[in-house]
Parts: sequence; structure tokens; C-alpha cells
Amino acid sequence: MTECNKSVTCKSADKVLESFIANLPLETSHHRVESQKLKCGFGLQGVCCRLCANGPCRITPNSQRGICGASSDVIVVRNFLRAVAAGSGCYIHVVENVARNLKNTALAKGELKGLATLNRLCDLFSITGVDNFERAAKVADVVLSDIYKPDFEKMILVQKLAYAPRFQVWQKLGILPGGAKSEVFKGVVKSSTNLNSDPVDMLLDCLRLGVSTGLYGLLLTNLLNDILLGEPKIRSAPVGLRVIDPQYINIMITGHQHTMFAHLQQRLVHPDVIQMANAAGAKGFRLVGCTCVGQDLQLRGVHYTGLFEGHAGNNYASEAILATGAIDVVLSEFNCTLPGIESICDSLSIKQICLDSVAKKANAELKEFVFGEKERISNEIISEAIETYKIRRQKIVLNLLKDHGNDNTLTGVSEVSLKEFLGGNWNALIDLITTGQIKGVAAVVGCSNLTAGGYDVLTVELTKELIAKDILVLTAGCSSGGIENCGLMTPQAAELAGSKLKSVCQKLGIPPVLNFGPCLAIGRLETVAVELAKTLNIDLPQLPLVLSAPQWLEEQALADGAFGLALGLPLHLGLPPFVTGSKVAVKVLTEDMKQLTGGQVIINSDAKESANILENIILEKRKALNI
Repeated sequence: MTECNKSVTCKSADKVLESFIANLPLETSHHRVESQKLKCGFGLQGVCCRLCANGPCRITPNSQRGICGASSDVIVVRNFLRAVAAGSGCYIHVVENVARNLKNTALAKGELKGLATLNRLCDLFSITGVDNFERAAKVADVVLSDIYKPDFEKMILVQKLAYAPRFQVWQKLGILPGGAKSEVFKGVVKSSTNLNSDPVDMLLDCLRLGVSTGLYGLLLTNLLNDILLGEPKIRSAPVGLRVIDPQYINIMITGHQHTMFAHLQQRLVHPDVIQMANAAGAKGFRLVGCTCVGQDLQLRGVHYTGLFEGHAGNNYASEAILATGAIDVVLSEFNCTLPGIESICDSLSIKQICLDSVAKKANAELKEFVFGEKERISNEIISEAIETYKIRRQKIVLNLLKDHGNDNTLTGVSEVSLKEFLGGNWNALIDLITTGQIKGVAAVVGCSNLTAGGYDVLTVELTKELIAKDILVLTAGCSSGGIENCGLMTPQAAELAGSKLKSVCQKLGIPPVLNFGPCLAIGRLETVAVELAKTLNIDLPQLPLVLSAPQWLEEQALADGAFGLALGLPLHLGLPPFVTGSKVAVKVLTEDMKQLTGGQVIINSDAKESANILENIILEKRKALNI
């Protein structure tokens, strides 16, 4: 295990966690920021190409084309398209698996917890059946059928899921997607050596991937999860490292595929399993939330109160969570699971188990999830967790952080639960916006990273600036983990809001920042935007609504961003994607996109300046609506 230099850790918005990490005897990602601070200038601009053996070629003022003749525009956009395709592929992998799990559950006549969502989708897709199981299987089939179509055959659910004015824009631009998996395949092919050299054409492919990513990988994943796992309900919940109770056998969950351990959740609360835990000296089992799947479990926490301890933190809190010594098993099934946890797990004798080979970690045991073998898999995980607990707890010194986070973060917010809270329609929110009590809405979404000022620094500071301007903030993704651990999702955070928003929050008993959960819940935010636009009879770009992914991290975030641009929304980023080496890419994304879809990319790493820019956009849209 590498000893860390305690004097050098990155700055954090979460000061309690920053101090904790700085004093750990273990190396974490927070310690490695300093040694990686020198970045490759070619990589930052996206002007490095290593697609063929003539390379790597780099574009410089004295060498403005690669050996093959590819310009900086071609190289940059080719790299960008490949990244968006990879990000889309990640999301489509998730929706494919949840659709398969829904179908298998329906065929086995297993529990369907979200019948209201099932009815909603059946109405939307014109699906009937003799019972809920048949209807659920048909919903899964129609989703899978669309995903598996070739790229030249358009997916049939796009028009059913899309807002009609947006569908017309996409149709006019020629970006209606074919089969979602085939679109990913085509993106990889198109961005290969000596094929496409039209940067604008490739950027349109990014928008097409954004549509399939958003409607299927985001929106439908949430809805299928709701059917299987239960619909979100608004409630208060504890967050932060304080949720970890060492009296239990603790399993930290990481990833995005909640349905893969749904059966395990059921088993962990059975009397026979609790009795086995008691015999080992523990009070039972607890799941500790980390990364987006932890946010998803928190979102549905009302259904799992006897098992789920709470959401401890996002991706870059995972090392600190493990460093408490109270985690016995890491159960991972997708990304946001840092490679850096492997050495910490080895050092603290923490068992690593992976449920999906795409997320296989070094020194981890792979238990590939197979629906028909879920009983065996769950029982093996339980047995191994108990044995790990008995061995490691005798020798590991605990290093808990009970003052981290808070006990009353508002969670369980969804497009349905929020609408119910507002009285069953959106009129109350619209009235607050039109009267100016709420100036507008900002969706602060996406990842957490250790740059853009440090760990969650820009995300938290931007959020504070926005609410101070009477702009309501909605969040989804790892960004939510940092914001909630800093206390901005408690009712007390209303004190940080502008006078008008503060009054609204105090009257309703809500915080000025509403947590919709995992990054997948960006699809829920799209639904809220669509329903507001429908009520007002306008298109999405006309709404006083802005997007920000201030500390985006992964390729999935680029696919999310492509969806936001396809929706026609302004998109702020704290750091530019690796496209600044292309004048064409920069112009299309920041200027021409306004004419194509209504959207635009805004790059700014300063919280105050970014908030001012986003506020001005909201004010312009209010003026255009005469409100």
C-alpha cells in the first residue's frame, strides 16, 4: 500500500471530508491530483490522433494535418464522436439489462412494485394483456426490440416518448435514431481511420446518439426501475459517512444497475439471514449507498427502510467510505467504481464482488448476474460477507466519521412525487415562476471530479450562487452527492437562498435544491421540463430553464450533454470537452447549435461568472415569454 503525502490533497467543498482524507494513512485519488496536475496540451485540445500506425499524430502550428491529411477539425470531432458513442453505449447497456430483468421477473411472476408506472407505460405504448405480468413482459419486449433494431430502422418508441415539437425538430435535422445499440456501433465505425472526414456530419451523429441515450438509457431506465423496485416517495433521510453503523455487516454498493441486486435486498432482511448475521456477532446486514446506484436506492428508500443505511457519498467519496474500516464488502456492477479502491480493499481486507463483467475489478470475485441463478448468487454473497466480517472485524481498527453529512436531506423527488407534492399538477410551480417568486430553474447535474477548483468545489459554489439569485436548483448524478453532503438539500438551506426563493421554501418546508437521485434521473428532469412546456404550450428552448454539468467527468456525461443539446437547452460546463483544437466544433457547439436545436454550450469555470451567465439566459427567456 502506497503511503500518501498528507500535506498534499486537493481542495474540497466538503471540508469535513477534506480533513478526514488529508489525515488518512492511505493513498486516495485526492492525493494523486497533485502528481497529475501537468496535463498534455494536445490531449486537452483533442488534437492528438492514434487511430493508425502512422501516428500518434499531433496538430501544431507547423504541422496542421496528420500524415493521412486529417485536419484538426476532423481529428477533434472524430475523437469526440467516439467518446459520445462510448458514453451512449454505457447507458444502453444499463437499459438493456433492466429490460431483460423486467421481462424475466414478469415471466417468473415475481414482484412488480410500481404498478402505477407500469400502467403509465402501457397507456403510452398501447399495450394490453390478461394481467400485469403479461403487460410488463410486453413493455420489456418493445423496449428491447427497439434497442436491437439496425441503424437504418428507426426506433418506434421515440415519437411516443419525445415531446412533439422536439420530435419535429429532430425529424427535420435527420437525427431520429435507429436501433440504440446500432447507433453506438455506427458511431465507432464512423470515427475510425480514413472514413468520415466531415466534422459537421459527425456532430449531428452526436446529437442522434444524444436522443437515443436520453430517451432510452435515461428516461426508460428510470421507468423500468420504478416498475421493479418501487416508485420514489419524498422523505427526509440521513446522508454522509454518518450513516455507516459498524454493528452491522456492511455492503457498499457502487454502479448504476440497481435491479442486479434486487433479489439480494430481499434475502438480506429474511429472518434466517439475520439469524446468521447475529451468530457472527452482527445485528444484521446493511447496504451503504455510494455512487449513482446509492442515489437510486436513496430515491426509493421508503421501500427499504429496514436495510438501507443511507447514501454515504459519490464516486470520489468512495475511498473515504472504505477507509472507515466498517465496510466489509464492495458490491459493484457498473462504472463510477474507481480503480483506486482496489488497493484500499486489499489493505483493509474488504471483499470485492462484481455482478457484471464490464465492471470487473482487479482482485475482485466475478459473480456474473444471471436471473435464473439469482438465488445461488445472493446466498453466496451472504455467506462470503459473513465470513469476511468474522475475519476482518477482529483485526481492523475503525476510523468512523460520525459528524459527516446530515440527518435531514430531502430525497425521493421524481417527476411524479414532485407533481403530487404540488397538488397533482404543475400550476403551483408555474405560478411561482410567472410571478417571479422563482426566477427560473437550473438543473445542476452529472458527475463529480477533482478538478474545476477541486472536489465538488465548482458544483457546490455554483449551486449556492444560483439559489441566492432565486433560481430553484434540481440535481441528478454524483453532483447530488456532493451537494447533499454539504447540507444544501436540508430545509435549513433556505437561509442561503434569495429572499423570494427563501420565502417559497419556508412556506413549503423544502430546500432550495431538490435531489432527483442518480445521473439516470436526468431523464426525470426532462419529463418535468416537457410537462412544464406542455402546460405553457411552448417548446423546451423557450422555458426559463438552464442546464449545468459543472464538473462532468466521464464519456457518459458527454452523451448526457448531447441529449441536453438535442432538447434545445443551454448547457454550461465548468471544463471544456476535449474539442477546443477545432474551430468548427467550438463554433457549432457554442453558436450554430442555437439555430439547429435551440441549445448551446457555455464554458466557464468561475462560479459567480457562470451563475451570472445562466441568470441572464433565464431573464432573456422570461422577457420573451412576457413574464
